[in-house]
Amino acid sequence: MAEITANLVKELRDKTDAPMMECKKALTEAAGDLARAEEILRIKLGNKASKAASRVAAEGVVAAHVTKDGKAGALVELNCETDFVAKNGEFLAFADRLAQLVVEHKPKDIDALAGLPCNGSTVDDTRKALVGKIGENMTIRRFACMSAQGKLANYIHGGSKIGVLIDVVGGDDVLAKDLAMHIAASRPVALSSAEVPAAMVDKEREIAAAKAAESGKPANIIPKMVEGSVQKFLREVTLLGQPFVKNDKQSVGELLKSRAASVAGFILYLVGEGIEKRKDDFVTEVMAQVGQAR
Repeated sequence: MAEITANLVKELRDKTDAPMMECKKALTEAAGDLARAEEILRIKLGNKASKAASRVAAEGVVAAHVTKDGKAGALVELNCETDFVAKNGEFLAFADRLAQLVVEHKPKDIDALAGLPCNGSTVDDTRKALVGKIGENMTIRRFACMSAQGKLANYIHGGSKIGVLIDVVGGDDVLAKDLAMHIAASRPVALSSAEVPAAMVDKEREIAAAKAAESGKPANIIPKMVEGSVQKFLREVTLLGQPFVKNDKQSVGELLKSRAASVAGFILYLVGEGIEKRKDDFVTEVMAQVGQAR
């Protein structure tokens, strides 16, 4: 049986906010498998046991650029090692320039972007020069372009840690900006339920089935309970199904209908999403150095 260490229990607690003993029980049941233990906690404790998807795990910024006519735009994520550098003026200017270059040239990938002309040299040479000047590594992690069916709006939030680009057909600039802010706050994974990845829906159905089975309810109502849970989940993770942040009595879909508008698509970037951040244990490091000195 895998050893359930204190560090493993702490890692699961940090991801889920679940009580320490519940984390230990879940890890024991899962034989030390962290992902499986998180699922077990979700079955027992509900959605509050899943914070991991929204955790920011690296430093950097998201930059946006939209053409004046609102017909083309881009988001770029530029990463660095520390939050201090993420606030550096030259670093921020480089991120903004990258977003502009993406809109202008529509490179096919990071390598193509790296080779574009920038400040008298190339993007990659400019990046390397900035690394040498600031003394900290930085990487262009990802970018996305969007061509509008209607008109694009963008929103950057939280010290440039969250970036949104949205294509709104109809409505006005205020509505588009409100929707971009809503996305930054509520972080939908898709526009509608039809666009939610099948694997995500299947996993939610499994969890709902397990929770229903533990409820003690009659077997004939279990399928309805499962379907109800899945539909609730889909409303929570889709833009059209979510309650609008400025009026939670109305869904985003209902708001759009009332304004004779629609959303053709959106892009949401969270800095460091999915990147494992290095955690330094300075106490242990210092004690080790003291030991070596002796």
